[in-house]
Amino acid sequence: MPRLSQTGQMMPASPIRKLVPFANAAKERGIKVYHLNIGQPDIKTPEGALDAIRNISTPVIAYTDSAGYLSYREGLVKYYQGRGIELSPADIIVTNGGSEAIIFALLGCLDPGDEVIIPEPFYANYNGFAVQAGVKVVPIPSSIANDFALPAVEEFEKRITPRTKAILICNPNNPTGYLYSQSEIEQLGAIAKKYDLFLMADEVYREFCYGGEKHFSVMELKGLEQHTILFDSVSKRYSMCGVRVGAFVSRNAELIKNVMKFAQARLCPPSFGQMAAEAALSTPKAYFDEVYNEYIARRDVMVEALNKIEGVYSPCPKGAFYTVAKLPIDDADKFAQWLLEEFSFEGKTVMVAPATGFYATLGLGKNEVRLAYVLNIEDLKEALRVLEEALKVYPGRC
Repeated sequence: MPRLSQTGQMMPASPIRKLVPFANAAKERGIKVYHLNIGQPDIKTPEGALDAIRNISTPVIAYTDSAGYLSYREGLVKYYQGRGIELSPADIIVTNGGSEAIIFALLGCLDPGDEVIIPEPFYANYNGFAVQAGVKVVPIPSSIANDFALPAVEEFEKRITPRTKAILICNPNNPTGYLYSQSEIEQLGAIAKKYDLFLMADEVYREFCYGGEKHFSVMELKGLEQHTILFDSVSKRYSMCGVRVGAFVSRNAELIKNVMKFAQARLCPPSFGQMAAEAALSTPKAYFDEVYNEYIARRDVMVEALNKIEGVYSPCPKGAFYTVAKLPIDDADKFAQWLLEEFSFEGKTVMVAPATGFYATLGLGKNEVRLAYVLNIEDLKEALRVLEEALKVYPGRC
């Protein structure tokens, strides 16, 4: 057999999806599986987006511009303008999901062997994207002890080397739900300016900030127009994960020109997805109000239930729709697989994402799991009841 690539062998398995075969096997045995492992909302997609797909009448499904439909980019300019971010359509490249935007940034800003600093835990696929680009992730641990607040500036500075090219954050954070404050974003901006780094921000959960907290974008930083890069996506904002439409956003014209070559190489983003995404821009405020209130209710149910379980601690997330909870277990990966292979309560079990996959530092997250509150409240309550029963009998309970 020919030898496989080192890149392929180095690619990490998804902590979110690697347990799917065990979940499928449990379902085949008649076990009901509550999916707390993945950020797939059960919220209905806006009707306007669905109508746009239903009413497509074009006789040819053709390529779009490599940067995406101009009309959609113009619509995005108005969307960002409503959030205090001034852009032009030339600052935006529509991508195949937010994932492609991140890959484009790593390829466009860093050479193989260069370093990107990321506070951990972080979205697990950053590890995979970095491997694809030949980039080294330099993690800075944050701790559940202070609810995953941004590490001190000194922690960033001590990790900066001649090969450091960028800082990457997710705000609000996946997996922790932590919302970085304006002050924290400004601190990162000051570091980026001092050391001439790119500051990349994954802001796909911008609409989901709770408790009266306001989202502050890296694109609002003054004097850093050449440094800041925004990643965006319609997946969670409009509950349209399957259309695979995201955006790479930067006011750095040379960077846009560089990234456009990668965009041209993959031809174009999906035409149907862009049609749905453009229609979704007209979604009424009432939709977001309803979704916002629903997520707050779900968050409160999950956090309260978790913190009532003996030995469990969950911070109260200020954004997104995840929490990382500390459990009285020996090994999160073993626990997650045990839930699907060996445990059931009243014919039910739960699927969780081991937090180890959201860290780059080996050994961290061993007793933590990421939980997504994307189920309706009744299912969420039942899933947490089943989780509590599982923790009572798990052989590796600590």
